[in-house]
Amino acid sequence: MNIQKSYQQSEDSRGRLYIVPTPIGNLEDITYRALKTLEQVAIIAAEDTRQTRKLLTHFDIHTPLMSYHEHNKLNKETQLLDALAEGKDIAIVSDAGMPGISDPGYEIVKAAIAKELNVIVLPGANAALCALVGSGLDTSQFHFYGFLPRKKKERKEELEQLKKMTTTLLFYESPHRIKEMMKHIQEVFGERPVALARELTKKYEEFVRGSTSEIVEWLQGNEIRGEFCVIVEGNPEEQAADDTGWWASFSIMDHVEQYMEQGLSSKDAIKQAAKDRNMPKREVYQAYHVEE
Repeated sequence: MNIQKSYQQSEDSRGRLYIVPTPIGNLEDITYRALKTLEQVAIIAAEDTRQTRKLLTHFDIHTPLMSYHEHNKLNKETQLLDALAEGKDIAIVSDAGMPGISDPGYEIVKAAIAKELNVIVLPGANAALCALVGSGLDTSQFHFYGFLPRKKKERKEELEQLKKMTTTLLFYESPHRIKEMMKHIQEVFGERPVALARELTKKYEEFVRGSTSEIVEWLQGNEIRGEFCVIVEGNPEEQAADDTGWWASFSIMDHVEQYMEQGLSSKDAIKQAAKDRNMPKREVYQAYHVEE
């Protein structure tokens, strides 16, 4: 068990690992707290030091940088943990958005927690959530996948696994693979509402909302630039099946009594059955007592 009291005084002299989101486009989206943290830490571990240096220069921050990216993250882990053990605070940043979400960060967080070091996550920009909210699709439940496999066979296999999910699906995709990806979604998922979001928070931010076939057609006829967030509605057929429920073959009396056998009172059982059937509680109450 690991219990972290992030902001309480402690005798632990070791450093803290800060996970710092950076803007996904518009530099004004960075928080005051993020800027203050980047100024105060001893080291900033960056996915691309050239990209992060532009951000730091813009805000006149001169904290030392070191590279921490997909290809060296395991080799850099020991170096970062040693610095934390020496009492140095470190910030992890990616090129844009929240580190650890389709970007480096997960492994060092896991390693720091294993050594009972404090990991402080700052709130901030995230492309997937911006795209989800702006898509107009259901936000109550969603599944973030990130980037699908590059190879056609593996991509289709993953889509087949995702096909039955009833929750809204969130993907990332690059501009040179988006056309093929959407063709595969159309082939596997069929017609569903989809939203593409690109250049989020930037001058040329764009949302394209429509059916699967409309999106495929739009991609064929337009110049494609920028990284994409792809938001796809969950499987409506599975949702309909779920709405039928385990109680579909039960009479109202059987439905209520099933809940009573599980320990609910008759009042609570009637209330739950009414909720399942999307019926007024009074009607279920009347039907239950008529059947009695």
